[in-house]
Amino acid sequence: MYLRTYSLCSIFASLSGFHFGFDTGSIGPVTVMPQFKAQFDPISPILQGLIVSSILMTASLSSVLAGPLSDRFSRTRTFGTGAGIFCVGSVISSCAYNLAMLFVGRLITGVGEGLFLSTVTVYILEIAPTSIRGQLSCTTQLFVTLGVASGYFFSYGTVNIDSSLSWRLLFITQATVSLVFCIGSFFLPHSPRWLRHVGRIEESKRAWERLGYTATEAEKEQEVVQREHNEGAAPARADAERRSGWLDTARMLFKKDIRRRTVLGIFLMGMQQACGIDGVLYYAPVLFSQAGLSSTTSAFLASGVSGLLNVACTIVTQIFTDDWGRRPSMIWGGSVISGTMLLIGILYASDASATAAGRWTVIALIYIFIVAFAMSWAVVNRIYCSEIQPMRTRAAATSLGQCANWAVNWIIAFTTPLFLHASSSGPYFLFGTCALITVVVCFLFQPESKGVSLEGLDSIFEISPWRRWMRRRASRMHNTREEPIALRPISST
Repeated sequence: MYLRTYSLCSIFASLSGFHFGFDTGSIGPVTVMPQFKAQFDPISPILQGLIVSSILMTASLSSVLAGPLSDRFSRTRTFGTGAGIFCVGSVISSCAYNLAMLFVGRLITGVGEGLFLSTVTVYILEIAPTSIRGQLSCTTQLFVTLGVASGYFFSYGTVNIDSSLSWRLLFITQATVSLVFCIGSFFLPHSPRWLRHVGRIEESKRAWERLGYTATEAEKEQEVVQREHNEGAAPARADAERRSGWLDTARMLFKKDIRRRTVLGIFLMGMQQACGIDGVLYYAPVLFSQAGLSSTTSAFLASGVSGLLNVACTIVTQIFTDDWGRRPSMIWGGSVISGTMLLIGILYASDASATAAGRWTVIALIYIFIVAFAMSWAVVNRIYCSEIQPMRTRAAATSLGQCANWAVNWIIAFTTPLFLHASSSGPYFLFGTCALITVVVCFLFQPESKGVSLEGLDSIFEISPWRRWMRRRASRMHNTREEPIALRPISST
């Protein structure tokens, strides 16, 4: 038993998730370290929110450019360049001696992050076989969770270093990993689907072989891609689309046959953050302290445990995601996410959290929330929003969805410490309500894409799940009314 080349390439490309996760897991603890406060004192809730969220400002902007850039210069070159920029920003942050320098480093880091994360998702989707597309795409989220857990435990391990090295080491680690990823990305094979899209037919055929596909498998994939090319656009139109500008690409995303899935993808990517997951991950030490864990080390350790729980659940999800389906995962996972957030809000609003039982209930609910998110929205959302798009709009739509994700993420990251300072229950009610709204939207408008080839997804968007259900119900009622009633013979007694 051995791993095919496409699996190895997917695993290496997923290293991008580690950058994002490590920063998510470490930057919140960094801002509450005594050594960090001594360097940049005083740290107000507003300043704390800006330090944590500044990376997301530029990430949301650069992610809009990631799609057009990856369509023009390739997926691998785009995320490799992003990793290089991320490395430069991390080096500047590690050398920061004042807040201005720290903010510059964080903003540059965000530019790189915006370029590589959504592009990697598209790359893996395009090189993976349909049968294991979900499993391979989960690898990025697995590395995100590994990064989050590593960030928590790294912070726990360095908090006792009696110098600024305690927090600088975290940025140095980020820079080292991103440098390795940047160099390695230039040795990855290009996406065969991208090569076919830009007219490099012979290179596309060789790329399938380089990725480890057998001759039969490669021929089958080429036939599917060719069929999409023939059905989606005539050669002259396809060439025009390849040469079109960014404005033309944006218009293409909102054409009648694409508009519905574009809007759904943007909504789901934004609401993935509106449920509060990164508010929990960024400020886990603060939340656990609020719930009753008094010491800094105890809060850091509890955060690390949540990170390990996140990793374990992501591994389970990676194994079964292609069996569970996208739609059920979004609906049932979202229901649990909403329920846990609303319950925590109720406990804080009723002052039940002031008791020992209440405090431990809050901590348990935070863990349940993380488990539910890791086994549903964390993995399925990003896969679904990329795979439902046709080849000609996949990169642009994915980058636009990632922009929405980071824009909402920035709002959550910036406002959470302010919100918690003003109300202990308010943020949880907000997060729970957002998750509940998303569940309703998924129930009404999200069709299932599990097991459907990337080139065969157009048919599932011809009618919404709600209308399909209504038509089936109307058909059953009509058939029931038309069934003849069997009459029993009347007895002569």
